[in-house]
Amino acid sequence: MSDSASLNTPSVFPGGARLLADVGGTNARFALETAPGQVGHIHVLACADHATLADAMRAYLALPDVAAVAPGIRHGAIAIANPVTGDVVRMTNHHWEFSIEALRRDVNFEVLAVVNDFTALARSLPHIPAAQKRQVGGGTAVEGAPLGLIGAGTGLGVSGLIPSASGWTALLSEGGHVSFAPMDETEVAILQFAWKEFEHVSAERLLSGVGIELIYRALADYRKIDAEVLGAPEIARRALDGSCPLCDATIEAFCTMLGTIAGNLGVTLGAQGGIYIGGGIVPRLGERFDRSGFRARFEAKGRFRSYLAAIPTFVITAEYPAFLGVSAILAERLAQA
Repeated sequence: MSDSASLNTPSVFPGGARLLADVGGTNARFALETAPGQVGHIHVLACADHATLADAMRAYLALPDVAAVAPGIRHGAIAIANPVTGDVVRMTNHHWEFSIEALRRDVNFEVLAVVNDFTALARSLPHIPAAQKRQVGGGTAVEGAPLGLIGAGTGLGVSGLIPSASGWTALLSEGGHVSFAPMDETEVAILQFAWKEFEHVSAERLLSGVGIELIYRALADYRKIDAEVLGAPEIARRALDGSCPLCDATIEAFCTMLGTIAGNLGVTLGAQGGIYIGGGIVPRLGERFDRSGFRARFEAKGRFRSYLAAIPTFVITAEYPAFLGVSAILAERLAQA
């Protein structure tokens, strides 16, 4: 899949065009930035088709439309679905493992920034246009207040953006691995079912693509009904077209559980600037998510109900929002060089 936007004008960056990437457990998304805010030549490569991240990067840079516009790229930034705490990165949801410095040399870059994908997505939040986010429920953002970010896809990403006098600081969070806490009898049953497979049931175990499949199996067991073996995309499809009550119940449970975790993030960060929802799952649910129990569960914090009712929640509908974040991070890195 590609989106080769018109980028025929010469680069105005002093060091030439910049490579931007957003690497998940399933796909690696690449783009060129040839001028501030001018991003195009977007291609999505399947991670499974490439032995290493370096191979995927070289494959992208060799694509005819990319090579024609920006030969000899020297600067790049990568957002990756994994903790980035040092030079060595070992992906949690894919087999790629690499040294950042070795990767930089391997692709012949002068500067290569590698950051957690939700750190990059958090950095993008102030730059997302109003037309590329959708508010769910009430609340009004307080300008200059912390922002929260959560998103379910291959895993569950969590971050936040904290304001300071010098700008914004993105949190290097692994909040998707907090312990799952059930809020009603059905969720207790789901947790008990999950315990049969996992010693520790994190939020990510349930609020992810494979988590949807686990919820589906758990609800079938709880209701004592036979269920087909279905993957998350098919469960979502049947829920959206109304053809499967069990699938719809699965998606409803997913949405309400996400509301619990998002509410936890809201009170933890004091995120009065809003909670943003990204990832690959929720934006595809569309109106079904809006009418789910997500917002009611988000606000269900007892004495802090009114506090959370004032915090707005937004679904990020931008197709490639992380590129905005890695662009800002790379610009800062180059300014410091």
